[in-house]
Amino acid sequence: MSASATALALRDWSAPELCKPTPDSTTTPVDARGADWRGLSVGALDLQNGNLCRADLRGTNLSEAKLEGCDLRLARYDSKTLFPEGFDVRSCGAVGPGAKLSGVFLNCTDLRGMDLRRASLMGAYLSGADLSGALLDGVRFTGSDLRHAVLRGALCRGSRFGGCQLDFADFRAADLTDAGLETAESLQGADFSGCIGLQPQIPALLSRPYKELDCWNPLTRSHTRDGLEVAR
Repeated sequence: MSASATALALRDWSAPELCKPTPDSTTTPVDARGADWRGLSVGALDLQNGNLCRADLRGTNLSEAKLEGCDLRLARYDSKTLFPEGFDVRSCGAVGPGAKLSGVFLNCTDLRGMDLRRASLMGAYLSGADLSGALLDGVRFTGSDLRHAVLRGALCRGSRFGGCQLDFADFRAADLTDAGLETAESLQGADFSGCIGLQPQIPALLSRPYKELDCWNPLTRSHTRDGLEVAR
């Protein structure tokens, strides 16, 4: 390839995250990694073998799009996102309600306000992830790494935390009604200040080793025991 051709290609290049859905585009496969397509209707756009990894598809109408072979790993969707009939969005690697994400790496990911209700995150790596205000009702976190994760104000009703590492997790003001925390692997330094729905589990949680309960959380400036006793 000549130097002039290379220079021309660079002048015409645009970042994938700036890609917009244009049905008359002749550029295939589409590369829209990290693009923000929230609330858009893409029509019959050809996305076969395209790349929508990490794209924000919340509220997007993809019902007529061609998605065969499209990479949707870590793309975000919600209950208003429309997919083609018969498309199995839950198993495609995208993040949203009912998603099957067991064992996935989501360390330090910004998931604030995400709708993940009834998702499967068993054995997932979520250390340092920000799940503030997220809808986590019925989520299966069994065996997940949630160390230093932030779940402030999250709705965790009926979520399962058995075998989870919850060291220094921030649960302040979260709704933990019917959430299974008693069998967590460790909650050393976790902060439960202002939580609701936790009362039935508090006696069992307060019987855990003092090394967990009396551990100081330098971020929230509190001991794990403090938050549990206040919520009792």
